[in-house]
Amino acid sequence: MTTRTQTWNGAESESTQRSRAVVAILWTLQILSAGMFLMAGISKLAGVAMMVQMFDVIGVGQWFRYVTGTIEVVGAVLLLIPSAASYGAAVLAVTMVGAIITHLFIVGGSPVVPILLLASTTTIGWIRRSDR
Repeated sequence: MTTRTQTWNGAESESTQRSRAVVAILWTLQILSAGMFLMAGISKLAGVAMMVQMFDVIGVGQWFRYVTGTIEVVGAVLLLIPSAASYGAAVLAVTMVGAIITHLFIVGGSPVVPILLLASTTTIGWIRRSDR
């Protein structure tokens, strides 16, 4: 992703340093987002009482908890693979749109975390789109 360029005295150019900063921020965002989705997905798949209760309130059935948990775990893994990160980010972004709507109209509570995860996944997807 980053091309190194050196000036006549051997120092790296400013654009290369910015690229390194972007890469570092991107990886930090990917790791943090993947961690959040892994925790959420595993709690859904493990049947944590709070998740079972929430999906009862949603009213679609517990099968939807398993589907959502699987999407979150698989998407989290994809976020950590540079060539697949944009695909994982896209799937997780759609999932977060659903989570935001669900929080606003069905289960209540604050949609702040899904909104932040939507922002992070769209950022990751946008930056990683050329790595496919």
